[in-house]
Amino acid sequence: MVEAFKIIGGKKIEGELKVDGSKNSTLPIMIATLVEKGTYVLRNVPDLRDIRTLVALLESLGLEVEKLDANSYKIINNGLSGAEASYDLVKKMRASFLVMGGMLAIEKRGKVALPGGCAIGARPVDLHLKGFEALGAKINIEHGYVEATTENGLIGGNIVLDFPSVGATENIIMAAVKAKGKTVLENAAKEPEIEDLCNFLIKMGAKISGVGTGRLEIDGVDKLTACEYSIIPDRIVAGTYIIASILFDGSIKVSGIVPEHLSSFLLKLEEMGAKFKIEGDRLEVLTKLSDLKPTKVTTMPHPGFPTDLQSPMMTLMCLVNGASEIKETIFENRFMHVPELNRMGAKIEIDSSTAKITGVENFSSAEVMASDLRAGASLILAALKANGESLVNRIYHVDRGYENFEEKFKALGANIERIKTEA
Repeated sequence: MVEAFKIIGGKKIEGELKVDGSKNSTLPIMIATLVEKGTYVLRNVPDLRDIRTLVALLESLGLEVEKLDANSYKIINNGLSGAEASYDLVKKMRASFLVMGGMLAIEKRGKVALPGGCAIGARPVDLHLKGFEALGAKINIEHGYVEATTENGLIGGNIVLDFPSVGATENIIMAAVKAKGKTVLENAAKEPEIEDLCNFLIKMGAKISGVGTGRLEIDGVDKLTACEYSIIPDRIVAGTYIIASILFDGSIKVSGIVPEHLSSFLLKLEEMGAKFKIEGDRLEVLTKLSDLKPTKVTTMPHPGFPTDLQSPMMTLMCLVNGASEIKETIFENRFMHVPELNRMGAKIEIDSSTAKITGVENFSSAEVMASDLRAGASLILAALKANGESLVNRIYHVDRGYENFEEKFKALGANIERIKTEA
């Protein structure tokens, strides 16, 4: 038996949604507790399936992890019990591969299974490995595992990434903070989650300059100090909630946002005719869905339009009168939700890496299936808007990135419940 959401759409939804801590910040920061012994306290941690998966992985490496409350963890690193991350745990989540950088920093070696994760295309780890090699690690790949070894630890070096990969940037930063000498990382990813990881490591005593730019300089230090840290809000959850608010004519207020983390996304919505009132960390939508006009979106590395908001954005575009377009440049398989939206009455055609969307009056209820995390969110939003009963299957994807999705929307008046199904 698996879980699905049964949604009776077309209901009035109003109230306030508070944004949780960032999943994509929490994962690398929790993993960064590997790089130095000590006791850490992390706050504003979202309560998600991926976090629980990572806790099991950290415990398998010898760390003690205690949940202090719904959104806080204490992590005690008394030294790793081993430097191998097994396939059983790594296959559940791609971010698990980030333990390699932490292992190299503290153990000077590491063995990690090649990762699994979402079905949104090939996300190779070659950029991670090139970075480790530039720091003096020897890489060996066999039997589905990557093994990295060093003679006497890592040595700072110059690295130019072929693509500003978020995962590779994070992994290299973690490896470099205790390497001997200076590491210069060019074409580094600039996402807010990278800044958050850097700020966490800097609080521990790491020497990193250029934070928030494409050029990071890391002066290795011998020793870091465990610390307490609060995770930034999740900009993808924020974006999803803002889209939900527009779909329901501004009846949902969104709090706990960092507006500058959402700049390209908000600019694109403004280009479509949306207006906002932002006071501190609270956003209110001042426009109706019918006020919006079509536009074109191209997903790009930060600060461009985030690929993780592409599928919720498509749900919105489906109900905007006229012809809109989304070009996906990051992942080659990220239109798997299109046939499902079309089952709900959308008019979307795929031409290579571009989705051409013709606006319709409304979605119609249907049974659909989430193919990945963000696709799941896009289908739930469509089902909330459609008249009648919809079933969204495979919601375990959604549980990986949205905390208590159904409870939060139920509190606003949505008719959504979690049920068991055979599919």
